[in-house]
Amino acid sequence: MATWADVRRLALALPGATEGTSYGSPAWKVRDRAFVWERPLRRADLEHLGDAAPEGPVLAAAVADEGVKHALVADDPAVYLTTPHFDGYAAVLVRLDAIGVDELAELVIEAWLARAPARLARQHLTDRG
Repeated sequence: MATWADVRRLALALPGATEGTSYGSPAWKVRDRAFVWERPLRRADLEHLGDAAPEGPVLAAAVADEGVKHALVADDPAVYLTTPHFDGYAAVLVRLDAIGVDELAELVIEAWLARAPARLARQHLTDRG
C-alpha cells in the first residue's frame, strides 16, 4: 500500500508543485494552494467516526467538487472518508495504508488539477497527450 514517500514522489513530479506545511503537517502545493496534505484526525473527527476512525495515516486530497468527494466515499469507504469538518469543502480524506500506489497516483493528479491554475493544468494535460 501507499506511503508518505509515494505521496511526496507523485506530488513533486507535477509542474509547479512544492513541498511545505499546512497547520504544521506536510503539504504539497501548487502556487501556494495545497492539493494533498497530511491530515491527522482531530478529537471531533474521532468522536464523529467512532469505531470507524482509521488508526493509520490520513491524507487529505482536493477534489473537483463535493459530488466527487461523496462519490469516492460511497464507492470505496474502506479507502475514502469525510468528516463534518469537511462539509462544504471540496476535499476527501484517504486512509493512506489502504490505497494502492496506482490509485494514489490518479488521486494526486486529480487533486493537483483541482488546485492548479487553469493555464498550467491545460499545459500539463496537453503535454501528457
